[in-house]
Amino acid sequence: MQKTKTKVKDYMIFIILLVLAILFLSPIFIVLMNSFKGKFYISDMPFLFPDSTTFAGFKNYTSGMEKIGFMSAFGMSLFITVCSVAVIILFTSMTAWYITRVKSKFTSIMFYVFVSSMIVPFQMVMFTMTKVANIIHLDNPVGIILIYLGFGSGLSVFLFSGFVKSIPIEIEEAVMIDGCNPVQSFFKVVFPILKPTAITVAILNVMWIWNDYLLPYLVIGTEYKTIPIAIQYLKGGYGSIDMGAMMAMLVLAIVPIVIFYLACQKYIIEGVVAGAVKG
Repeated sequence: MQKTKTKVKDYMIFIILLVLAILFLSPIFIVLMNSFKGKFYISDMPFLFPDSTTFAGFKNYTSGMEKIGFMSAFGMSLFITVCSVAVIILFTSMTAWYITRVKSKFTSIMFYVFVSSMIVPFQMVMFTMTKVANIIHLDNPVGIILIYLGFGSGLSVFLFSGFVKSIPIEIEEAVMIDGCNPVQSFFKVVFPILKPTAITVAILNVMWIWNDYLLPYLVIGTEYKTIPIAIQYLKGGYGSIDMGAMMAMLVLAIVPIVIFYLACQKYIIEGVVAGAVKG
């Protein structure tokens, strides 16, 4: 009787999760399906499969890439995302290690400053931040990397700090006795141990920065187009939009991030749990 109840419960959970998965994946499937339709059929038949009349092949992809300069935008998005995530991982891991190992009022205050920054919404600071970025000449592809470092530091320092607390201090003391200085101790011993949390931080920040539209638009404008900014140029005069090309470009925009997520998603839960619970 108990086994029967357990099986029914498992089936119900499976059905609920299956329905949720379909709901979450359906928008992506609709975009993919419509990316192969002629632009005149997308608005009238958005939920129908392409047939011999509506099927446009890869024409939407080629025309969209040509119109928005996709490869240039892809290179700009890739440069900003990779450099920003690398800088965030390097500096926030070092900061977390320092404020965790060095016990003082200053490090305690710094920790709470980083944590409290997570509750500040971007909309509250975006206009003042944009003005300051213009004044100190951060309104370029290199400068925006420093801005992403600032916005990504709160959560990253929090996750790294939780994991550093779980690392036995005796390991670092043994390395110091062997002749390593603090910098060598961090890069040779501590940083490799931080790998699960570093991958988690990388995944979270890659998804955010790659898809971010508002911050690049406010800081570097349209001079250096990332993919989200470039796609908006498919909107023509009088509000007309090349829906076929836009659907195709949306598919190309999400493909790299989906591949990266699927390759690294097994580390997300491990890293979040390690960073948030241990210690």
